[in-house]
Amino acid sequence: MILQCSHICKAFSTDTILNDISFHIEKQEKTAIVGINGSGKSTLLKIIVGELSADSGEIILAKGVTVGYLAQNQSYDSSKTILEEMQDAKPEIPKLEQQIAELTEKMHHVPQEELDKYIGQFDEANRRYEQLDGYAYQSELTGVLKGLGFSEEEFNKPVVSLSGGEKTRVALAKMLLQAPDLIILDEPTNHLDMDAVHWLENYLSSYRGAVLIVAHDRYFLDKIAEKVIELRRQNATVYTGNYTAYSAKRRQLLDTMMKQYLNQQAQIKHQEAVIDKLRQFNREKSIKRAESREKQLEKTERLEKPVEENTEMRLFFSPAYQSGKDVLSAQGLSKRFGDNLLFENLDFSLKRGEHVAIIGSNGSGKTTLLKIINELEPADSGTFTLGSNVKIGYYDQEHHVLHMEKTVFDEIRNAYPDMTNTQIRNVLAAFLFTEDDVFKQIKNLSGGERGRVSLAMLMLSDANFLILDEPTNHLDIDSKAILEDALNQFEGTVLYVSHDRYFINTTAHRILDLAGHTLTNYLGNYDYYLEKKDALSPQKTPLPDSTKSDGEAAVTDTKRSWQQQKEQQARKRKLENEIKKTEEEIAALESDNESVDQQLANPVNATNSVKLQELAGRREENDSRLLELMEHWEQLMSEKESESGK
Repeated sequence: MILQCSHICKAFSTDTILNDISFHIEKQEKTAIVGINGSGKSTLLKIIVGELSADSGEIILAKGVTVGYLAQNQSYDSSKTILEEMQDAKPEIPKLEQQIAELTEKMHHVPQEELDKYIGQFDEANRRYEQLDGYAYQSELTGVLKGLGFSEEEFNKPVVSLSGGEKTRVALAKMLLQAPDLIILDEPTNHLDMDAVHWLENYLSSYRGAVLIVAHDRYFLDKIAEKVIELRRQNATVYTGNYTAYSAKRRQLLDTMMKQYLNQQAQIKHQEAVIDKLRQFNREKSIKRAESREKQLEKTERLEKPVEENTEMRLFFSPAYQSGKDVLSAQGLSKRFGDNLLFENLDFSLKRGEHVAIIGSNGSGKTTLLKIINELEPADSGTFTLGSNVKIGYYDQEHHVLHMEKTVFDEIRNAYPDMTNTQIRNVLAAFLFTEDDVFKQIKNLSGGERGRVSLAMLMLSDANFLILDEPTNHLDIDSKAILEDALNQFEGTVLYVSHDRYFINTTAHRILDLAGHTLTNYLGNYDYYLEKKDALSPQKTPLPDSTKSDGEAAVTDTKRSWQQQKEQQARKRKLENEIKKTEEEIAALESDNESVDQQLANPVNATNSVKLQELAGRREENDSRLLELMEHWEQLMSEKESESGK
């Protein structure tokens, strides 16, 4: 055990944040802290690293343990370059390099009788240099910076000139290079694009020290966490496993607690009914029995009803009317800012009911593309066309559509003047704005609160085509799950940009990857995209490792061969499942078409124009979907043939 938190309590004024929090972390253990916004996650981390003091309780670190801490926002005004800051991560290495160089020079010029002394000093310096992995340090330094999204051209930028997000990445890179025994990270993925997050989760998964993370990125937590500490209602509960395992166990625990509570309530009501009945008999014996039962009932330890904090938004999207089958068609869209080309000649389309995610690295033009479709930014060339009866609802990650000087109440009232005050208050209550909260100015709200106002406006729009730019930013995990459910139940069309891979995985039917100034289409969720992207990317030949013996190399090759075989089998199983799923949907649609044809041929329907129109529309939709599925099936069969040939 390297860290123990024992009975930690913390309050600000009369507001208790943490109450009797206890847990421990073992060597090399990867632990996540989760909870809603305001549950005390960041406060707990600050207590652990000594930035805040606990009101009571104790933080115990094992002797000699080194700790690295990354806060959400970095105050980092170093005049050094990024590269110089990284070299300072292990200041002993450049000193040793200088010492080794000086000793090497001296050994060429000192008298023979003094040579042994300098050889000894050289050997000692070289031993320490190797111990610090000095020969690989420059390579490691470059790898960490590139992994976190810095190009070599940026290495010589002064840290003071960087944005807040870039400074946070520098601080993270420096801490990783210092390799502390315990890494503590507070929302480390906030300023990283998908490639950098993917690199970081691989780095932390194989990290030899322990890791304690606060993050809202559930996909990230799934890949890293072996244990989850949930902060809820000022208390802590520890779960083993990753985020998905925690979520399932928590739901089971809540269900069990609710059943126990309801069973006890039923027993109490039964006892109370029996007591009332005994008293109604109005006999001495029955009254004594009633009194005896009352005493037993009073001694019963009452279970509290398991309730969640008032954090659950009530969110649903219901289009006022249905759009046409073709929702959006874009041809040849191009955009650049000065010499910076974002994208060119983009062609894509959306059908009614599709949920499509646009992904890509920071700066690739994802938000700009959404702004073009919303006519907030002109394209340099190309056109786009909206289908019939399409009504757009737009969620802007910067919330520019909100009026900063207005109150929350006035924002809704001015946008929807036909709503009564009671209706407005009911809607705002559904988004957790109650009492005087509704009179807060937008400019004084937190990012999460502004996000909830924007979602309320979006819900009231009754749009059938939702365009969302990073809708999960600033939302806590519970709110993200509510948004996912609302989108999955939405019958309209959704186009969104997001870095939240868990969100994409649960809501996207299709992914458009904006990279290299163009779009690549993937028919599936994020897991399918990863699998397909890996299959399409060229295989990299590993560089020979001259430090390995022939025996070690043989073992490594055998292990690699086994791993590749295992991965190939997993891909094959996924492919077979996808083929089966596609074939079943094709069969179901063909069966439905047979039923439609029989109804069309039925003389009873011959004079029912409404029924005939409905059947014809259903047949057309089925045929369109069948065409897509047939193309997908052919693509899958081609992949299967390719896999079989390996």
